[in-house]
Amino acid sequence: MSTSFTKKKVILTSCCLTGHRPNKLPWGYNEDKESCKNFKNKVTKILEKLIHKGITTFLTGMAEGFDMIATEILIALKTQYPHIKINAIIPCFNQEKFWTQKLQERYKLLLSKCDNKKIISKIYTNKCMQQRNQYMVDNSSIVLACYNNTSKGGTKNTLDYANKLQLKIIVINPNNL
Repeated sequence: MSTSFTKKKVILTSCCLTGHRPNKLPWGYNEDKESCKNFKNKVTKILEKLIHKGITTFLTGMAEGFDMIATEILIALKTQYPHIKINAIIPCFNQEKFWTQKLQERYKLLLSKCDNKKIISKIYTNKCMQQRNQYMVDNSSIVLACYNNTSKGGTKNTLDYANKLQLKIIVINPNNL
């Protein structure tokens, strides 16, 4: 009985992050662009509002693009809000294996600053990304998504799953900034 209470308490104070990779973001890999800076400011404001409303745990899939941007913002916010927790939900060992050296270094630095790490699969499979996304939704009450409202793929599938479970969803369209 106490296990379900504990789980429910965690879920009610948890938010998962899902969003596009750089190839679907207007600034691509160039985060120095003004559109990316505006995006980061918007994400920061939303995350702060969520913290003020009682969200204390954030689940990140640690993918390149939105996940890493949001994780960096959360790490910065921990200086003001040391009680928040950042949980890295990693789809498989070595998910960063084929990324550039610079992205791998960024990933490892961010990962080292996360409070908890959970690896879904020991090896890459064609389902480990989806399993990671479902795990994050199953353990959250809110989803913060970076979604352009047109793309198919992991973000869309995650939002569809969250809708099915009737989670609160906050969508930021990176094309509308």
